[in-house]
Amino acid sequence: MKKSIQKASFILAPLFLLLSCNNKTQEKTIEKVKVQATKQVKSSTTSTSKIIPISEVQWDALNPARGDKSPQAGTLWGNRKGTEATGFLVKFLDGFSSPPHIHNVSYKGLVITGLIHNDDPNASTLWMPSGSYWTQPPGESHITAAKGDHNMAYIEIESGPYLVKPVKEAFDNGEKPINIDASNMVWVNLPENQSSIKGIKIAYLWGSPEEGQLNGTLIKLPKGFKGTLDIQDSTLRAVILQGKLDYHTSKNDTQILEAGSYFSSEGNFKHTISATEQDCMVYIRTKGKFNIR
Repeated sequence: MKKSIQKASFILAPLFLLLSCNNKTQEKTIEKVKVQATKQVKSSTTSTSKIIPISEVQWDALNPARGDKSPQAGTLWGNRKGTEATGFLVKFLDGFSSPPHIHNVSYKGLVITGLIHNDDPNASTLWMPSGSYWTQPPGESHITAAKGDHNMAYIEIESGPYLVKPVKEAFDNGEKPINIDASNMVWVNLPENQSSIKGIKIAYLWGSPEEGQLNGTLIKLPKGFKGTLDIQDSTLRAVILQGKLDYHTSKNDTQILEAGSYFSSEGNFKHTISATEQDCMVYIRTKGKFNIR
C-alpha cells in the first residue's frame, strides 16, 4: 500500500510542476497583453492642438482673376485650393459688390464683423450683421456685397477646390440657400449633460450633435465665464465670432483671441478658456458632442 502511494506521488509531482509552469506562462502572457493594451490606449488618446490669433492669419486674393478688386482670404484649416474640407476667413472692402457668379461647391458662411449681403442678383438687399448665418448652393447665380469699415466672414466648405465661375455655367443641384439674420437665431440653454454652468447658450446650425455625427453650432459664453471646453476622440475646430476669449495654454500663458481667431484640437483635449471682459460668441465644428465645465 505504501509503495502504491509513493508511486502515485511520483506521477503527480511532474503534473503539478507542469501546471505551475503553465500558470506562470499564462500570467506572463496576461501581463504582456495588459502592456500591449496600455500602449494601444495611450496611442489612441494622443492629442494635439493649434491656435491662430487673427493677427497671425496669412492673407491672399480670394479670386486672383479680379486683381485688386478681389476680397482677401485667410485659410484657418485645410486647403481651399485642394480637395479637402476647409475653413477660411474672407475680408471685404466697404462698398464691395461682386458681379453675378457661381461656385462649383456649396459653402456655409458666418458674419464676423460688418454687414454682408449674399443672395440672388434680383433679390432685395438683406444686410446680415455679426452672428448671422447663410449657405450658398453650388451652381446657383448670386452676388455678395459688404458694407462697413471692417467686413469679415468665416466660410466653410466640405470639399474643394473653391472656385468662382461665370453665370453661364450655372446649374441646379436641388439644394436651397439659407439666410438667417442674427436676430432670428434660435438660442437655447446648453443641455445639463454638456455643461454644469448656467448661462451658456447654444444655437444649432447644421448637422446632428449625436455621437460620431458632424455638426456646427454657436455657443455664447457669458462675461465672467471660466472653464474648459472638452472633446473626446474627435476633431474640434472653433472660430471666435464676437468678443474676446482668453485662451490659457499648458505653460500658464494666456493668449487673447479676438474675433476671427481660431483654435482646434485632435483627440481627447481640454481647452482652458475664459471670457473676462465681455460675452463671447464662438462657432464650433466637431463630431458628436462637446462639454463645457
